[in-house]
Amino acid sequence: MIGSPDLGLGPGTGEWSPRDDFDRVFDAHFAEIHRYVARRLDTDAADDIAADTFLVAFRERERFDAARGGVRPWLYGIATNLLAKHRRSEVRRWKALSRTEAAGQVDSHENAVAARVAAGQVTGRLAGALAGLAKRDRDVVLLVALGGLAHAEVATALGIPYGTVASRLNRARKQLRKALGDVNPLEAGDG
Repeated sequence: MIGSPDLGLGPGTGEWSPRDDFDRVFDAHFAEIHRYVARRLDTDAADDIAADTFLVAFRERERFDAARGGVRPWLYGIATNLLAKHRRSEVRRWKALSRTEAAGQVDSHENAVAARVAAGQVTGRLAGALAGLAKRDRDVVLLVALGGLAHAEVATALGIPYGTVASRLNRARKQLRKALGDVNPLEAGDG
């Protein structure tokens, strides 16, 4: 049975009717999902993937089960699954961002855009370190760091146990620290 998820729309929202209230879900979460995807890939890809996330959610709305978690982690799970289809593009992006810092010079429009995106989000070394993580570990790190999800929400989004989230995050942090010269990237304010 469909439950009443936390839409983040305030108290007293009542039962969630997927047919009647999907526009509220979209309004409440589209910008956040779009930002998450844009930070992982780019704005053009985010337009498509965020739209596809809500298309899948709309098609699957009858299967949503509030007992398994809220709408937010459900949407992040869909977005992360769609991102998996674009994994090669994401890894290429992280590697390109890592080269951007190494090159120290922006010589094309594409590199200028990548540099602007990277400036507020990640350093080149962090991007390279992220590219070197296993996909499953990178997904956990980016859901926490870019999506701002709690461990329980990440578990729901990825359909994995809470303990697995913690172990993947711990493993990824160790790998990232090692790659960054013993700096914790999740506490350094790099994104």
